[in-house]
Amino acid sequence: ILDKNEEYRKGNESETEVQRHRTAMVRYGFSAPIQSLMRFGFLDGNYSFFDYGCGRGDDLRGLIENDIRASGWDPHYDKDKPKIESDLVNLGFVLNVIEDYQERVEAMQAAYSLSRGLLVISVMLENSNANTGKIYRDGVLTSRDTFQKYFTPQELKEFVQNNLNEEAIAVSPGVFFVFKDKVLQQRYLLNRSRSGSSLNRAGLKLAPRRTPKERDEAKFVEYEDLLEPLWLEWLALGREPIVGEVQNLNALKNAFGSLARALRFLRNQKDDSLLQVSQEAKRDDLLVFLALELFKQSTAFCEMSATFQRDIKIFFGSITEARKEAHDLLFQISNDEEINKSCEIAASEGLGFLRSDQSLQLHTSLVERLPPLLRIYVGCATMLYGDVTSADLVKIHIKSGKFSLMRYDDFFGRAIPKLLERVKIDFRRQKFDLFEYGDEFEPQNLYHKSKYMNEEMEGFGVQNIFDEKLIDIRLFDFRDYGPGPKDFESVLLKNRWQVEGFKLVRTKTIPDLGDACGVNYSFGDLIECGETQESSGIANLPKQPDSFSALSELAESILDPIIDYFGPIKLTFGFCSSELAKMIPGRIAPKLDQHAAHELNSKGKVICPRLGAAVDFIVEDEDMLEVAQWIEVNLRFDRLYFYGKKRPIHISTGPEMLKQVTLMIPGKEANRLIPKTLKTEGLKEFNYLS
Repeated sequence: ILDKNEEYRKGNESETEVQRHRTAMVRYGFSAPIQSLMRFGFLDGNYSFFDYGCGRGDDLRGLIENDIRASGWDPHYDKDKPKIESDLVNLGFVLNVIEDYQERVEAMQAAYSLSRGLLVISVMLENSNANTGKIYRDGVLTSRDTFQKYFTPQELKEFVQNNLNEEAIAVSPGVFFVFKDKVLQQRYLLNRSRSGSSLNRAGLKLAPRRTPKERDEAKFVEYEDLLEPLWLEWLALGREPIVGEVQNLNALKNAFGSLARALRFLRNQKDDSLLQVSQEAKRDDLLVFLALELFKQSTAFCEMSATFQRDIKIFFGSITEARKEAHDLLFQISNDEEINKSCEIAASEGLGFLRSDQSLQLHTSLVERLPPLLRIYVGCATMLYGDVTSADLVKIHIKSGKFSLMRYDDFFGRAIPKLLERVKIDFRRQKFDLFEYGDEFEPQNLYHKSKYMNEEMEGFGVQNIFDEKLIDIRLFDFRDYGPGPKDFESVLLKNRWQVEGFKLVRTKTIPDLGDACGVNYSFGDLIECGETQESSGIANLPKQPDSFSALSELAESILDPIIDYFGPIKLTFGFCSSELAKMIPGRIAPKLDQHAAHELNSKGKVICPRLGAAVDFIVEDEDMLEVAQWIEVNLRFDRLYFYGKKRPIHISTGPEMLKQVTLMIPGKEANRLIPKTLKTEGLKEFNYLS
């Protein structure tokens, strides 16, 4: 260690005094190491906490406010405070600001000496912004004269293990746990590798009771407060609990005579299928745990907890047989076919989005519900990363032996979150690449987020509705990663859409008449058309933003597809304001024809309750019956009025999208037309109007 320290010093000394205290951050939320302790239940009030290098003390204040026994020391801000031996000790972002290698070692060893149970070590990781600053020793000197040493995960792991002679367990990027209490370590590792799916969900379900005798039913109701906790414990263990594992044992004995009788009685009241599910889940959990232990190097069986040893004997007969099965399962992670099969099973159960033969991508909270082989795959791949729930999404690459984790800017709070960080792990080589997105690299949008969620997850319903709406407006190609954020916003605004929370809504702005309305027209084209408007010179401008949005939808969903198929068309009548309608007396029906779009009358009510928008058009040199028949089969519309083979068609869009076709048939009186509404797709066989 001294030789290495001298190597860092050699040729790299200067007059600069490193200002370590300037690295202390003002925090408005708990730091990453504190969040890691919370996530795994260490901050439940049962453990004392000491922050070694507490800086300004933001974490401490938050913990104390939550009734945690917490104290701390800092060489600059709290140097007079005592260093107190505690169950949990945090060495958070301290090692990376110490420029002297030997001092780093001494600080870590001092922090570890204060820990009775667990030392949490966290540092800044090497990333795309890590090299900004002047090179100084084995790190960089910033413009504020602060020192930063950026670690790789492997470098930090080796530094900790070489100088503490203890295993360093990755929990999240840049955060490692070092356990002094080995029983605590076992409990943590076992909990981390267990599935939360079958056990937890089975425990939350009350199985339908068999029809019991009346006295048994009454007895169950009488002792339900004792029996339900026993049942949940049974499901959690995946086997019958023994005396030392049962709450309220004396009360159960008084009620049933013995624990065995209580279990028999309980089994008669419950559904055996739930026990089968819990047994299979527990067995899978044990195999996953043992496989990951084998991947790291096995813990001696005698060092494992008594409960764990009992589980092994019950489910496998012996640790030798259990490890043999775990070994066989572990080696299947290199078998692409087996990985693919497990991915297909997961996708069929609603766990993530499967690209056939390529990858499975899902939210990290669903990892614990994956088939055992995939949980082992994830566990091996994240040996340097730590707890996968530090990220939002995981991606299992089926054929390459690689694994990706993505973190977004508020995954659950945004309909389209942006990518902040991506980690790619080649677990066969234990290679770890970190990519950060921001100023230098544009963050990618995550489209169709519901694909990576499960329908049982909170927020799935509103997200799925949003995603379907985004597809339904048919503005984007979402293959691969979809459009970039700027292009996405630009196209949305151009087409008068915007994202509001988890809704896709029309914008409330008034566009210029020259702005595009669909692909082939401007808004002015749909407003300044028709003989009366042209001859009168009336401005005929919509006043309501929703009228412009309705015209945009009409152009996109009706006029553009017609032009794509038939070629140029002629607009004969478009938007009609109240002022223009007054100049066409008796020839139109503003309350029905939708030409007024979303405009209001003098009383503030919509002129046409059908809303939407309408246009009359003709395709010159085409049979308008054939045009109408094509529209009926191929497009979504609200109402279509057909006047004859050589006359314009009236067509509209609106909220109802009825696809209603009405023939305007000449009556006996001159200039009188009689409407006849057809059944669905009634124009197919129609061929008689001229």
